[in-house]
Amino acid sequence: MSKNWANSLLATSQGLSGQAAGALEYRTFSDLSSRTPLMSIRIVLVGTTHPGNIGAAARAMKNMGLSDLALVNPRYFPHEDATARASGATDILENAMVVTSLADALTDCVYVAGASARSRTISWPSMGPRDCAERMINECNEGKVAAVFGPEKTGLHNDDLDLCHTLLTIPTDPGFSSLNLAMAVQVLTYELRVASMLQAGPAFESEAPPATHEEMEHFYTHLERVLEDIRFLDPENPRHLMRRLRRLFIRARPDKNEVNILRGILTAIDNQENSD
Repeated sequence: MSKNWANSLLATSQGLSGQAAGALEYRTFSDLSSRTPLMSIRIVLVGTTHPGNIGAAARAMKNMGLSDLALVNPRYFPHEDATARASGATDILENAMVVTSLADALTDCVYVAGASARSRTISWPSMGPRDCAERMINECNEGKVAAVFGPEKTGLHNDDLDLCHTLLTIPTDPGFSSLNLAMAVQVLTYELRVASMLQAGPAFESEAPPATHEEMEHFYTHLERVLEDIRFLDPENPRHLMRRLRRLFIRARPDKNEVNILRGILTAIDNQENSD
């Protein structure tokens, strides 16, 4: 182990004096913080039932330089347990956005990763935390990016994942795979910090910025209505058609101009149907 590693990971005897049990202070890479780019990344917690987990997640975020927290229908917030577990990251709690739907938390986002440990009947693109973090850092060049974590007991529902571009899966031991919410946030935020310190390679530059979550949701609504009008989609028996189409367009990642073209095509179909 190098001297620098040792100094950054081992608490000194002086630093331990007067510390309460379980509250050890460790030296961090403070000399690197000034070179870490500001990450335009939002952590979204959906339906969190234990306020302490919100506070612990805020602490994990602040450790790694993130500050944008959104809470969707938390059971208890604000709460003294959240403040206590934040351990100094109360500014993140005070500035947290509290909303009633996941869609509201993602309105301005251009890329969204949803954490999930469960297998799904319809396959989603999936990444581990390291690859996901690198992708999210690259997407920050285009706009706001988010990582979404579901309720402690159930995780994200399929309707939540419909709003995500990829699944984030954290590899754990199959014999004991349960991961605390704040621990999951810590794993990803650590990888985000590491990825933010790496030199980014050349990226493809589109002629237009990516479509936002809100723009894509308007497109999906328009598409579903037109498919019903031309009797391609049976609202009484939709099966998984719209979910599969969402997967298709999520893989394609259309930009604003391309979404406008697609909606123009849908409008032309609308006009043709109305004239017949």
